[in-house]
Amino acid sequence: MPTAVITGTSRGLGHALTEKLLSLGWYVYGISRSSSRIPHPNFQEYLVDITDESAVQRVVNSIKEAGKPIELLVNNAGAASMNAVLLTPFKTAESIMRLNYLGSFNTTQLFGKIMARQRHGLIINITTVAVPLNLEGEAAYVASKAAVEALTRVTAREIVAQGVKIIALGFGPIDTDLTRAISRDKIQKINDQIGRPRGTTLNEATDFILEKINNAEIISGSVEYLGDIR
Repeated sequence: MPTAVITGTSRGLGHALTEKLLSLGWYVYGISRSSSRIPHPNFQEYLVDITDESAVQRVVNSIKEAGKPIELLVNNAGAASMNAVLLTPFKTAESIMRLNYLGSFNTTQLFGKIMARQRHGLIINITTVAVPLNLEGEAAYVASKAAVEALTRVTAREIVAQGVKIIALGFGPIDTDLTRAISRDKIQKINDQIGRPRGTTLNEATDFILEKINNAEIISGSVEYLGDIR
């Protein structure tokens, strides 16, 4: 039974991906700040903040004691902020960078060490089409995800000798509670820009991730987007 660690499993993409992997016979460890409410015998949940290094280290230690090799880490937890640069409070930008970038850095480092000792594993960092689109009104969010993409490329070079791969997968607006709070016009504009006028469902997003998980030829360090990015 393959084993995955997924952050941000309480809702949205992380929740949907967890349920899909469980249905395919995976064992999943979920890391989130609030309960995922997934009653499944092959799901174990840890309620911690991924920016808390000590707390995540305790999770790592607990998983190590279980003795299950970790085939997959998905760094999905994150937050967004829609504000112009001149109107974004510094604390908001700091919080976004801490969660989106430093949270992913923390889990990549701590779980990456396990994978390096195993001599195999795949790390997937979730990013956004807002990076290549240089999406106005989301500077703090875009900067944090650009940092995640850079982390992906550099880490790939550092861990290739240990047999561990790392990639980043980016999405446009996915149909979740979060995006439903954004104006329809803005959502449609982004979807049109990436060649997905009908948008992206959670099922389409999880299928895209599964396609990459199952691709043994995936190039470590690659950043791929669901959509037509030019």
